[in-house]
Amino acid sequence: MKAANRTYMRQMIVAMGFYVVLVIVSVWLIGRMEETIWRIPIALLPVIPAAFALRAFIRYLNSIDEFMQKMQLNAIAIAAGATGMITFAYGFLENAGLPRLSWTFIFPLMIAIWGIALTAIERRYR
Repeated sequence: MKAANRTYMRQMIVAMGFYVVLVIVSVWLIGRMEETIWRIPIALLPVIPAAFALRAFIRYLNSIDEFMQKMQLNAIAIAAGATGMITFAYGFLENAGLPRLSWTFIFPLMIAIWGIALTAIERRYR
C-alpha cells in the first residue's frame, strides 16, 4: 500500500471512529435534554469529525497522480449528478404522497454512489 493510501486510511479511520462515538453521544444527550439552545451544538457534534474526514480525502486527492485524480473526478461527478437526479425526482414523489426524507440521507447516498462509480471506473482501466 502506498504511503498516501496508508495516511489516508489512518486519518479516515480515526475521523470515522470519532464520528461514530459523537453520533451516539449526540443522540443520547439530545434524547435526555429538555428544549434548550444547547441541543443545536450537540446535534452538530458529528459534523466535526466528518469535516476531518473530508480534509483527509482532499489531502489524499492532492497526493495521488493525475490519472487517479481523473478517475476520482469522474466518480465524484457521477455521484453528484446521480444524487442530484435521485433527490430531485424524490422531491416530486413527495408531492405525490411519499414520505418526506431527512436531509441526512443525501450525503451517505452520494458517498455510496461515488464508491460504486469508482469501482466501475477502476474496473474499466484494468
